[in-house]
Amino acid sequence: MAEAVLPPDPLAPGSVVPDTPLQSDWPDKPAGEPPHRPGPLAFFRELPVLILIAFGLALLIKTFLIQAFYIPSESMVPTLLVGDRVLVNKLIYRFRDPHRGEIVVFVAEPDRVKRNALQKFFKSMTEGLGARTPPERDFIKRVIGLPGDTITMTNGVIHIKPKKGKAFDLKEPYLNQPPDTSPFGPYTVPANSYFLMGDNRANSSDSRVNTFGGLCATPPCSVPKSRIVGKAFITIWPPSRFRLHHIPKYAALYGGTGMGSWWESPSYGF
Repeated sequence: MAEAVLPPDPLAPGSVVPDTPLQSDWPDKPAGEPPHRPGPLAFFRELPVLILIAFGLALLIKTFLIQAFYIPSESMVPTLLVGDRVLVNKLIYRFRDPHRGEIVVFVAEPDRVKRNALQKFFKSMTEGLGARTPPERDFIKRVIGLPGDTITMTNGVIHIKPKKGKAFDLKEPYLNQPPDTSPFGPYTVPANSYFLMGDNRANSSDSRVNTFGGLCATPPCSVPKSRIVGKAFITIWPPSRFRLHHIPKYAALYGGTGMGSWWESPSYGF
């Protein structure tokens, strides 16, 4: 029986590596076909897809995360001026309730037109792309009364008796001067609703005097959480007005009276 002849080991000392076609051709020939280079018009062919993706992302962000709002009135002076633009966090109240002192955007007069699923989608798309103005009217105010609070206003000072804890006077350094001294109350905020007021109390159509599109038969009228769009957390325009909006430290301002309620703790989240 013939023994198998093994090829020489190219790594053995003194061995000679044969000149194979691969080795002899490699310096002169490429290893494969060169990669295809896109032409100068390739970017423009992809541009419509990129634009659609950008619009889709913008629509998702506007619908569920963050939306810009224009300030049309003087009801929040001096905190917000006419022409200011604020960003509103639309996600935060899915995880917690509004806190006292937060500035919120809410639906003051909802759209009463009934639409099917296709019409709702088309409405959302056109509004998100800026092709039409939303039929709803949105207001921006500050949260003053929480569910269960009993509110009284005397000589421009708000007195609050919370559902739990001690009563206190709410000291508000953000108010426009001179303050509104009109008397109000007592009024108890219903469950799952919030008493909203403007910082410019003398010129604010807020929970004291508004029915918000028939939400209440007569004022005063608190706003249910379901109507609150989100929390205004920053002014982005004009550049000179750029600032974050934090919750006032009410616990420190009223000298400890009424402290101990968890909802009075300041929060700085967006």
